[in-house]
Amino acid sequence: MSPIVVGLLLASALIHAIWNAIVRNGEDRFWTLAIICMVGAIAALPFAMVLGAPAPPSWPYLILSSLLQIGYSLFLVRAYRHGELSSVYPIARGSAPLLVTFGAALVAGELPSSVGLAGIACVSLGIILLALGSNRPDSKSTIAALATGIFIASYMVVDGLGVRLSERATSYAAWQAVVAGFLIPLSFVIIRRQAPRLPRGKAGALVIGAGILGTLGYCIAVWAMSRSTMGGVSAIRETSILFAALIGTFVLHERMTPQKILGALTVTAGVVCLSAG
Repeated sequence: MSPIVVGLLLASALIHAIWNAIVRNGEDRFWTLAIICMVGAIAALPFAMVLGAPAPPSWPYLILSSLLQIGYSLFLVRAYRHGELSSVYPIARGSAPLLVTFGAALVAGELPSSVGLAGIACVSLGIILLALGSNRPDSKSTIAALATGIFIASYMVVDGLGVRLSERATSYAAWQAVVAGFLIPLSFVIIRRQAPRLPRGKAGALVIGAGILGTLGYCIAVWAMSRSTMGGVSAIRETSILFAALIGTFVLHERMTPQKILGALTVTAGVVCLSAG
């Protein structure tokens, strides 16, 4: 994996941790997530129109991924109901790299090198260490976080296959952001039986900024899967847990323990292996 791809994925990871912190800290987390997705879709729409549609064979994957992201959103909101960012986030994101690697091997015959496999294992182990603190979430939050991880792995494998059939990765990424970004607010309307109100003031500006950055972050990940292995992309993107741990500690005032520090160092070692392998 080239240094440029690794660098962009690390930026994507930071962006992802920031918008998750915004969702976790919101009073109505489902509304926050719906607005973030809607803003992202609106921001991506002009680029999608200019870039044009991806190749027809990629559209079933694009639509399936967007539907899977509805499930991801619902379980993520449920996991954050009582769980802290620094506890729920590692479980949800930590289970994804190994599941993505398994899925990519199963459906695409994509096997990582020994160094890459060691990197994926280190990232996953480090994130699990971060999740096993004394302030672990309750059982319902844990189950919801694990279900979130399954949805993450599912839509990333689907997007990894779809973007390779699209002929233009940037076009696929833009249209995926548009479709998923409108379906998630639509699920809010169906469940709540009302449209999400538009944000105002400082909190509104924060959510709008998160929507734009969040869309950019996932578009980077989709583009990267057209150039690198799905498991490797997923593992590096899940280093967002490092940033989430820092945000949880210094912004949300969650407690940092030696075990969390060890987990962070293990994740970092995994990133080095992935960039080399």
